[in-house]
Amino acid sequence: MWLLFSVLAALCFGLRGILYHWSSQQSLNRNVLLCGTFAMGAVVSLACALVWQSEWEISALIGIQMGLFSFGANASMFKGFAVGKASLVAILTGLPSVVVVLFAYVLWGERLNLLQLFAFVVIVIGILFVRYSNDITLKNLQGAGWGLIALLLFAANDLSSKWTTLVHASLFPTLFFMFATGTICFAIWWWKDKKNAAQQTARSTWTERKTFLFGMGVGITNVMGMILIIHGFANGITGLVSAVVALNVLIVLLYTRFILKDKFSKLEQSGLAIAMVGILMMKLVAS
Repeated sequence: MWLLFSVLAALCFGLRGILYHWSSQQSLNRNVLLCGTFAMGAVVSLACALVWQSEWEISALIGIQMGLFSFGANASMFKGFAVGKASLVAILTGLPSVVVVLFAYVLWGERLNLLQLFAFVVIVIGILFVRYSNDITLKNLQGAGWGLIALLLFAANDLSSKWTTLVHASLFPTLFFMFATGTICFAIWWWKDKKNAAQQTARSTWTERKTFLFGMGVGITNVMGMILIIHGFANGITGLVSAVVALNVLIVLLYTRFILKDKFSKLEQSGLAIAMVGILMMKLVAS
């Protein structure tokens, strides 16, 4: 089941990635958007916790840590897309699983057998091939810093998510604390920017209300992805789940091919094929 949950989470995060990338090209307030995204997650998580009568235990407070990591990761990724090369940021944000595998071994002694390790390497290579852009050079590294920060924080969020399953924290209360923390952080940032009034988008069709509501729509994909990935972590090896979820880039790639009409390079085609081979290998590992 871990593979199914991971693939479904990748689909949700892939859709989120499409919406993030599209909205990063619009004249809207990033903090208002992400505040709406996390607010929807908090609302959905609270509603689910009440419907299923979840227990509000101390362990659910791990969600605050997850919220801080997620806040930093999402803000860094969005900032990287806005000021740097999307391809470079995408490469870096596709590699948290490498960090996760190393720390999962150090923290919890999680080991990969030879077949699992080979499948993991195949998927990471596929991700790198898909995300690599030929116009990236040492002199063309705009957004690299933001991408690296996002990489580390996304990895920290994955490890925190796994931790919640090890201590049997209640799912929806944990997610509520996570999304509520993120909402507060982005709301504070939004208020600070508004107070300073340093950047105002003249004649923008994206009002704060419209941007917040759009962000809430994005939040549906985000909260569904988090629910699914935590179920994946609960049933599978941390590094493998993280690697499969990182394949959400394939969803973004299909969007650019069929909606934006971008052509696939040979490298992208090779990466797509390699990633699919990795998924099939994961299926063999899971069976």
